[in-house]
Amino acid sequence: MDQNTTVTRLELAAKRLLNNEPAAIHALDEIPRELFVPLFKASFLGGHKTMLKAMVNVWPFRCLHIGSLNTRDAYCDILEAIIDGLQIPPAQNSSSWGPKLRILDLRSDLDCETICTEIGTAFPFCFQSCIYSQHSILKIEEAQHSVRCLGIGNSVSEPQLAQEPMELLVDISLNSTLRTEQFLSFLCSKVQQNFGSLHLCCRDLQIDRMSAHKNILHFLDLGCIDHLEIDQANLGEVITLLPRVIHLNSLTLCYILFKSYKRRKIRSFILCLRRLDNLQELSLSFFCFTDQLHKLLSIGTAGRLNLAGGERGTLCLSNNQIFSEVYELFQTLLEKVSSTLQHLEVNNCTITDSTLSAVLPALSHCTNLRVLTFAFNPITMPVFKSLLQHLTPLMKLKYVTYPVPVHCYEEWNFPDTLDRQKLAEVQAQLEEMLHGAQRDDMNWGTCSE
Repeated sequence: MDQNTTVTRLELAAKRLLNNEPAAIHALDEIPRELFVPLFKASFLGGHKTMLKAMVNVWPFRCLHIGSLNTRDAYCDILEAIIDGLQIPPAQNSSSWGPKLRILDLRSDLDCETICTEIGTAFPFCFQSCIYSQHSILKIEEAQHSVRCLGIGNSVSEPQLAQEPMELLVDISLNSTLRTEQFLSFLCSKVQQNFGSLHLCCRDLQIDRMSAHKNILHFLDLGCIDHLEIDQANLGEVITLLPRVIHLNSLTLCYILFKSYKRRKIRSFILCLRRLDNLQELSLSFFCFTDQLHKLLSIGTAGRLNLAGGERGTLCLSNNQIFSEVYELFQTLLEKVSSTLQHLEVNNCTITDSTLSAVLPALSHCTNLRVLTFAFNPITMPVFKSLLQHLTPLMKLKYVTYPVPVHCYEEWNFPDTLDRQKLAEVQAQLEEMLHGAQRDDMNWGTCSE
């Protein structure tokens, strides 16, 4: 019997169990471990909240990830049921048959399986374990392991816990909706009930209107966050928050307000960015720096902006209308990050022919660039052709979103005046040039397509 057949039979068995949910819940202590994962998936997708709560309560594996599972209907209700079933056993409970769940991961991740491969008693036993917080399972077990290695395993010096340490991994979006507020209140209540034993680990935090969420921000362990997105805040609030997200590798700021005459806050913001040693992705959209953008770009030109590592290396400066004033610094920045930059976005930045022509040599040296988007910038057809000639030698560059040349509009920046026939002629010339450069693998497109 092959593996696919086995999986199919387990899935069918899970569905049959759900036909009599009370009996299935009563039998959870007796069903084989192999049936738990397909039964959990079927219960999640079917919205069986009572079953989910009961399953988490007796989960026989050390981790549980919702992974690619998702449901639009009553999603928060389902997550609450799963969290409600989380039971933290006493530390002295070493029973081999009892619940073993230590990490509950409620983040959506298409590449994450429901359970990780178990690695005996070694740690970390889950690849999604928190590695930063002092309250994480990893840090607690490292401390206990170090004490045991000193030969004082039974001494009063060894860290003692009344309950087994556990982790709850979530992505949080602070958007002020009533359902979100209810879910966060429930989440905080669960953590407070198990204070000291249940570590809430938030990796991805999105904040809409920062001033409305100061209380929950004090509750979270911000040292766990690696992706932070803030929409609508004042610069002072951002400056206060950044020193607490010391392990950040992705930062997105949009509609950040400040008064231009307060230069001290600009300097403080730049200092905060310089201290983010792991920062790989930086996005500043509608970030009204007026005459201060050159100071921000100087972070990169001084070698302070790290865009290296992994699958990242992203810089987004879209919707900032001042490139004509600082293109020399932008050119220098591109030169500094040319070996690591993979994704560049400069949409709607009023990049003109002269600006683009000036930075093209630096851009052509970004040999690891994979994605370039610079839509809604006023360039002419001759400069567009020059751009293509500079970019086709970049063999890793596969996706380019380009601005429609200005001659295709009766009046530039008014989409309704676009002449589709002229755009079609541009696209035909583009395809011909790409074919002539033997770069049919490149995908060029506009936002109007």
